[in-house]
Parts: sequence; C-alpha cells; structure tokens
Amino acid sequence: MIQNNIRVRFAPSPTGYLHLGSARTALFNWLYARHTGGVFVLRIEDTDKSRSKKEYLDEILEDIKWLGLDWDEGPIFQSERIKKYTEYATKLLDAKLAYREGEAIIFKVPPSRVVKINDMVHGEICFNTDQIKDQVLMKSDGLPAYNFACVIDDHETNITHIIRGDDHISNTPKQMLFYEALAIPAPCFAHMPLMMGKDGAKLSKRHGGVSVSEYKREGFLPDALANYLLLLGWSPGEEREIISLEEAAGLFDVKNLSNVQAKFDIDKLRWLNGEYMRNMDTKSLAKLLKSRSSSETDNTYFEKVVELYKTRLKTLSEFTDMTENFFKDDFKIEEDAKKKMDKFLKDENTKKAIMDFTKELEKSNTFTHGEIENICRKTAKKFNIKAASLIHPTRAAISGRSTGAGIFEMMEVLGKERVIERLKRIFSHPL
Repeated sequence: MIQNNIRVRFAPSPTGYLHLGSARTALFNWLYARHTGGVFVLRIEDTDKSRSKKEYLDEILEDIKWLGLDWDEGPIFQSERIKKYTEYATKLLDAKLAYREGEAIIFKVPPSRVVKINDMVHGEICFNTDQIKDQVLMKSDGLPAYNFACVIDDHETNITHIIRGDDHISNTPKQMLFYEALAIPAPCFAHMPLMMGKDGAKLSKRHGGVSVSEYKREGFLPDALANYLLLLGWSPGEEREIISLEEAAGLFDVKNLSNVQAKFDIDKLRWLNGEYMRNMDTKSLAKLLKSRSSSETDNTYFEKVVELYKTRLKTLSEFTDMTENFFKDDFKIEEDAKKKMDKFLKDENTKKAIMDFTKELEKSNTFTHGEIENICRKTAKKFNIKAASLIHPTRAAISGRSTGAGIFEMMEVLGKERVIERLKRIFSHPL
C-alpha cells in the first residue's frame, strides 16, 4: 500500500541506552513507514544537557541499525534548533496566549475545555483542561520544554502519524492545545499499551535486561529480537510467530495494534532466538560464534562442533560453556557427571566393560558415529549390561557433563585420539 504522504518519527533521548520499549516503538514506526511507502524520520531529543551523553547516542544509533532498521531523514538534533523553539514561543507570547515568568515563557491553558483525541488504538479519549496546569514553553535556562519542542519539531518535519507508548497519553492534550494555539494541523495519534513483565508489573531490571545492548551482549540475534518485539502488540495473523521485518512490513497496519498490555516473556524470546539459530546455515552461525570465542581452532572443526550444538542453543553466549570440552582438555567436571561416573565405576563388570569398550575403539579404522555406536552396543551385549551403562560414564569422561549432544556424534567430532586418552584417564585419574 503506497501512501507517500505518511511521515512518522522516532525520537529517542540520549540520556540512557535504548530501552526495549523504545525499540518496539521505533520498530512499529519503521514498519508503518515501510508498509505505506512513507518516510521514517529520526530525531534526537538532546536538550537535557546534563544527562545527554555521546556514548548513549552512539549506542542508540548502533542498536537501531543492529535491529535492521534504517531512517530516511535525520538524525535531527533538538539542541541545534533552540532558535526555532524561541520563535514559536514568542508568537504565542505576542498573541497573549502565553506570559513571562522571569526568563521563562508559560502557556495559558484555557479553562473548562474538553480536549478530544481520536486515538487510532484506543478510540476517543477526552480530557478536561481544568485538570491541566499552565504549561512551560521555554524554561528559564533558554531551553524548550519537552511537550512544546515535540510539537514544533513534528510540525516542521511534517509528521502525519505519531505512534508511541501509552505513557505519553497524558502529554497529548497539552500538545493538542499547542497545535490549536499555533493554528497548525495536529497529526494522528496511536498510543500503544506499554510492555510489562510476566507478573504484570512495569518492565524493569528484575524481569531481566531492559536495554537492547544487554540482549546483544547476551547473544540474541537481531532478527529474533526484532521479531519478538513486533509480536508484543501486533500479530501477523494465522498464528504465525516467526516473521521477517520485510514480511511484517507488507502486512503491518497501525490500526491493527492491540489495545491490551503486552507481557515480555524472556523464555519465549529465548525459544524464538533458538529457532532462528537452528535455521541459520552452519557456516554463518559458526562465523558469528567464533567472533565471540577465543578459540583458534580451524574453521572446519569449529563448524562441526556448531553443527552438533546448534539445535541446543538458545543464545550465542551459551556456546562457549556448553562446548568447552571440544577446545580444551582441562574442562570443568559437573557434580552430576562425577556422581554418575562413581556409580558406574563401583560395579566391577561395568568397569571392565568400559575398559573393553576403550580397547575396541582403539582398533577402529574409521571412527564414525555409526561405528562407535555399533561397538558400544556390542560391548554392552558382551558384558550383559545396558548400553546406558557405557554411555553415561563415557559422556562424563569425554565432556565432564551428564547431558549434551548425541554421544556418538560427539566422539566422532572429538576424534579417536582425544576420546581414547580421556577414557583411559578415568582409570588412572578418576573424575
């Protein structure tokens, strides 16, 4: 659907890192612009000089791009537009719609007025101006107040639709009064319910990370995080959960945003991220993982390990700990693995079976997972024990873990020499 007059904006403040809720706001604005063939404007609200920092700005811009979003105009910096805000405030002062209080310029809120907003998500919302005090336009330090600067910037950049969180609903009637006083058309408003934790409380640190950068460091993929965020308040229909930004842009309409609060579920995000990792080709995933690893092993071996574990991973950061035994011989031993090893080694028949299994493996010429499994089951049958009696202590010996990828596939990737050495080690130096 092409509506070339559609113009939306995202206006972060560089007083902190990009919050997940803000990222979702950016995402929905971007989707609407791309769906309609409109324009996505990036504005930086940096008039709070004491709290605005370049490091936050740099991270915000990087995170927006990391999520797969781009902007058509901007970034526009409010700090560079102080003269423009002063000009508009002076117009209201000259029209006697505002007054001076020292160096500040204050807007006179008209009494007993009903301000109506036809919100695209919530429908009609009404406010009485008796509940709104006079509004600061320009502060005594010469900087604009938030609500006034927003109105001027949105007007000057011809913004047609403002898509933002419910926490801005209380700002909207104040802004509508400014539009009316300046005799400029107001844009359409769409206020989205805020993201909450699973417990229904406002999303905070106790629910996990709250900034995009935290999830990036933790090893979430940008496509997965963007996918998850767009599902918090919108649905592509047909019970779909995995959808690319490009596909979403083709389906998205701001009118279809949900009017109920969305709950952020880290377990659901981890599942979705795991699905994205599972569906990546191994070479690409291995390249990502190796960039986060200190391993200097060759790419072919590294890719084999990735292939073994890609279906078990939920984040990139889990890989190093999960696969430690493939890259070093002094890997840590889990307590549960020690207990299983002790249990099986106490039985003399099982102990002999493990020793025999080791000897038979030494005779192997191909050392493929199929041949290793065949030797394992033959040995178990020979000693009249279950195959598990060999598998559990072998897993503990070669990985230090009680769970993991398929044991025979692990042994093939580790290679004959390493496997034999580790199996023999449990008899000379028990775990």
